Amino acid sequence: MNTERLLRASLPLLAACLSLSAQAQQASSNAATALGQGPGYHDPRSPIKPLQEREGVVSWPLLSSVTVKADKKRLVPSFPAGVQALDKQKVKVQGFMMPLEPGDKQRHFLLSSVPTSCSFCVPAGPEGLIEVRSKTPVRYTLEPVTVEGQMAVLSNDPYGLFYRVLDAQPAE
Repeated sequence: MNTERLLRASLPLLAACLSLSAQAQQASSNAATALGQGPGYHDPRSPIKPLQEREGVVSWPLLSSVTVKADKKRLVPSFPAGVQALDKQKVKVQGFMMPLEPGDKQRHFLLSSVPTSCSFCVPAGPEGLIEVRSKTPVRYTLEPVTVEGQMAVLSNDPYGLFYRVLDAQPAE
């Protein structure tokens, strides 16, 4: 299977997982709880350390401050002013890599706020994921990855994502 076909197959599956996650959260939450809040759960038994807040790097608590409403078959995000201010800005983001391409070097991947514990599971809702399109390939690792690029805050992405970083490059 070539890379383009693999990507086309992966993103709709991701969108379905995000939608199912939101539906499960809605079913288990009461009306006072906002749908899909939180950047994910880091299992304390994980051998991988959780992310540490770093100066100059966009924080996951800020990104996860989005509120979401279910509207028919999709999630409608409402971004606070601090998140909206990131749109079209050059930012640094950090997270755990979820490859979307074959191979150990990635140009298209997801960053998650928490490490994955299952290769078939999405570890967070859309507020805990960032799609990354990188100029320079980034080597896959289980350790946190930091990239710098132009942030896009997405209010109507067909795959249900809320954030994308374009023209990314590895950063320290």
